[in-house]
Amino acid sequence: RKQKLAGALRVFGRLGFGEGVAGHITVRDPEFPDHFWVNPLGLSFRHMRVSDLILVNHHGEVVYGQHSVNRAAYVLHAAVHAARPDVMAAAHAHSVYGKAFSALGIALDPLTQDSCAFYEQNVVIADHGGAVVFEVEAGRDFAQAFGQHRAAIHQNHGLFTVGSTVDEAAFWFITGERTCQAQLLAMAAGTPHEI
Repeated sequence: RKQKLAGALRVFGRLGFGEGVAGHITVRDPEFPDHFWVNPLGLSFRHMRVSDLILVNHHGEVVYGQHSVNRAAYVLHAAVHAARPDVMAAAHAHSVYGKAFSALGIALDPLTQDSCAFYEQNVVIADHGGAVVFEVEAGRDFAQAFGQHRAAIHQNHGLFTVGSTVDEAAFWFITGERTCQAQLLAMAAGTPHEI
């Protein structure tokens, strides 16, 4: 899982999803299900190694690793992992099209074959939108609003996806980013027709 996590972070870096210190991917620890592995605060996605990853408990304490945890990563991801036992991994980054699309406050529409994968599987979460989420209660609000969806559009913030593996969470994020791009282009060109 840690190798998959480091690899997914490097792919995110290659795709330009690293925005300063923002963004994180987590994966539940197989031995301690109330702990998760995450990229540390301030290290580049592009150069992430397994040895850089940190293990964090649901109280936000780093129990293994040399680096600090991003408080926003702990607050959002711990809440989602706690609320969704089926979720093994979660991804969030401040990608360009995800950020732009999130400012609209609308869900993804079924405009293309690819976007149909998100039909009734994406939700707009307006609470705490645009702000960095530092409070535990805000994380719980986010997890409750996320429900059983595979993707969330955190209004004025960006995309958040989940999966049963790191690969799945990363795939949904990358596909979600491209789907946001396609919908933005279609809306800019005219009035899109839904499938």
